[in-house]
Amino acid sequence: MGEGLRRDPIGPNAVHVCLDMQRLFAPGGPWPTPWALDVIPAITELAARAPARTVFTRFLPPEAPDGPPGTWQRFYRKWHDLTRSELDPGLLDLVPEVARFVPPAHVMDKSRYSAFSGADLLPLLTRLRADTLIFSGAETDVCVLATLFDAVDLGFRVILAGDAVCSSSDTGHDAIMAMLQTRLSIQVEVARTENILNRWERPAL
Repeated sequence: MGEGLRRDPIGPNAVHVCLDMQRLFAPGGPWPTPWALDVIPAITELAARAPARTVFTRFLPPEAPDGPPGTWQRFYRKWHDLTRSELDPGLLDLVPEVARFVPPAHVMDKSRYSAFSGADLLPLLTRLRADTLIFSGAETDVCVLATLFDAVDLGFRVILAGDAVCSSSDTGHDAIMAMLQTRLSIQVEVARTENILNRWERPAL
């Protein structure tokens, strides 16, 4: 993981967005990301720096497979046991290590990969006067990636905490980390949590 912070410092209006650190994706869950526990210490360090400027997203499956449009129906026919009519609702909860920051941290629910697919995130970021987004969470090659692209399109300064993201696919994670540094190096900065915290000015309240 290369050092990718190219602007110094990270301003006080930055917001930390953590994707889908839920029991659903934790080890032992039905969609397990085996090394999610390994990145939780870095995620909690980021959240602790600015709890009121941290957003945790939750991925919420539909009530039934025929609820969402198009190919999502095919997806949930395969994973019908993870629709909300069959799923243990407790699996949708944030893992305890991050849930303790709520409140003042915010929770935003979504039913698609990108955190921007829901109606609430962008208005919240506008209220917080966010100009920089620091990303962590799961999964690197799915929800994190989809959200990164939307954040770039919206013009935010985008920073990925490379030691605070994880995937159920090592190959997928490694491919995305390489791609970001070779194809999106101007618009996405990849750095370790320690370096991010060292350069993050005291957050605005």
